[in-house]
Amino acid sequence: MDFRLTDEQAALRNSVRDFAREVVAPVIAEHYEQHTFPYEVIRQMGKMGLFGLPFGEEHGGMGGDYFALCLALEEIARVDSSVAITLEAAVSLGAMPVYRFGTEEQKATWLPKLLSGEALAGFGLTEPGTGSDAAGTLTRAVLDGDQWVINGSKAFITNSGTDITAMVTVTAVTGTNPDGSKELSTIIVPTGTPGFTVAPGYSKVGWTASDTHELTFDDCRVPAANLLGARGRGFAQFLRILDEGRIAIAALAVGLAQGCVDESIKYAKERHAFGRPIGANQAIQFKIADMELKAHTARLAYYDAAARMLAGEPFKRQAAIAKLHASTIAVDNAREATQIHGGYGFMNEYPVARFWRDSKILEIGEGTSEVQRMIIARDLGL
Repeated sequence: MDFRLTDEQAALRNSVRDFAREVVAPVIAEHYEQHTFPYEVIRQMGKMGLFGLPFGEEHGGMGGDYFALCLALEEIARVDSSVAITLEAAVSLGAMPVYRFGTEEQKATWLPKLLSGEALAGFGLTEPGTGSDAAGTLTRAVLDGDQWVINGSKAFITNSGTDITAMVTVTAVTGTNPDGSKELSTIIVPTGTPGFTVAPGYSKVGWTASDTHELTFDDCRVPAANLLGARGRGFAQFLRILDEGRIAIAALAVGLAQGCVDESIKYAKERHAFGRPIGANQAIQFKIADMELKAHTARLAYYDAAARMLAGEPFKRQAAIAKLHASTIAVDNAREATQIHGGYGFMNEYPVARFWRDSKILEIGEGTSEVQRMIIARDLGL
């Protein structure tokens, strides 16, 4: 197996790396502190074509693949995770369900604006009382003539309340299966639909420059044609979307972990103690070496999962492994980077303080570490 990047992939990586350092880095600390959404950064990402990376040109995409998206996410997350998760959620949770399961009319309606970055979309899966138990969905949608009437709520939904959010895809119970289980379907709900309310943004520990809200649906009516894919296939649809998304989150986590290495090397060379740079001390050298080891091996894990996915091979276990390992080492590296920076690591003016606050959610979002272990064990036949 050869995990070396092609010239085209390396060019994309380098382009996004420059963008992250030159455009994101100078402004993100202020957005992070003020809990504001970086619209100016998102607009430039749209012009670069980042939101359309893994989509076909016939729908306004860049004609790339999912691995290209992962490369971009890693490089952005080396500088900031709020911007990275905005891109990840916009593509894998916002546009990808429409691309994978939508009708030609739905694709024509939504994809051009989503793939250009002109608009964002959210994916309403998690609910206040369900968390990891996606099958426990309580939101209901009843077909009334030629309309779906939706009632319920969703929690922790990314990109759901920005000024450019165009719609959310919502999972809802639409009936009962022959075996008595819930029939789950996914339905497109445009922003501004009567009965669809977006609560104020959460006060979060990290990812404070990203957009996250609770959503409420109170007799919210949308056309029956807004059903995404076949009725009753919602569970299978979001499992596919989450499997793919875990590779993307792994790439993001690797980016954060590598960013911790970058900042630690820089600080270890600049900071002097006892008459010499702290990087001359073997204790610091070994910490940074271990951090690089972790980032490197986690990168190989998501490269492997992405390669299997693009080859059309089973990749569920590999995606879970990549997400579990990468999120774990991201937390590890953030902790060690903060330790290397000492008291300055606790100051928000240093990027590692932001990395430390951003890292923990990676072990929770898009499937907790415990869920990843369940997936791996089940795939092993246990």
